[in-house]
Amino acid sequence: MTVTDPQDLIGPEQFTQQSLGWVPWLAPVEEAELTDRQREALIDPIRAKSPYFRLLVRDPDALEARTLTDLDIFRNPEGGIGRAERELAATAASRHNGCVYCASVHSAAATRESGRRDDVQRLLDEGIDADLGDEAWNAIVAAAVALTRTPSAFGAAEIERLRAAGFDDAAIIDVINSAAFFNWANRLMLSLGQPEVRARRQAAG
Repeated sequence: MTVTDPQDLIGPEQFTQQSLGWVPWLAPVEEAELTDRQREALIDPIRAKSPYFRLLVRDPDALEARTLTDLDIFRNPEGGIGRAERELAATAASRHNGCVYCASVHSAAATRESGRRDDVQRLLDEGIDADLGDEAWNAIVAAAVALTRTPSAFGAAEIERLRAAGFDDAAIIDVINSAAFFNWANRLMLSLGQPEVRARRQAAG
């Protein structure tokens, strides 16, 4: 069942670190109608407020597996790269795929974790070829984009560049996992709905 008309939405005009809304094209489960199993699959109770997760929770087993994978990739503190760099890889994948909503969430997280707001914004404004000020960040973006653009073409050159920038095997795996997860997640989100500018929509209403 279609629940929104895209013509009624006020979408963002550019990539942004500002918080955006997201409106599904199909009906999510109403919060009051969530079953115990669906609430369990959300992992975090606050996700019951999100139409995106209430849409995905129509398949609770798949959502639970997706969320546990997400949390392990981005929040596992054991070895590898820092949270900021993982969020940067997700932002680069989202910027290349054109997922404005995912790019907004993960660019804001990259800024929060690194303090490098201007560098993160440069990636959003100038695109995937922007110089972010140091080779480590540039290598992460290049690897994330190569994997996102054509997974089978990602290989030795990207790994060697990451290694030359100071990343060990665990860190390189984190870059790959972060980009690969969002290369998939972008497509899911882009297929199910679209972002909107919350403040402008409220003003229009």
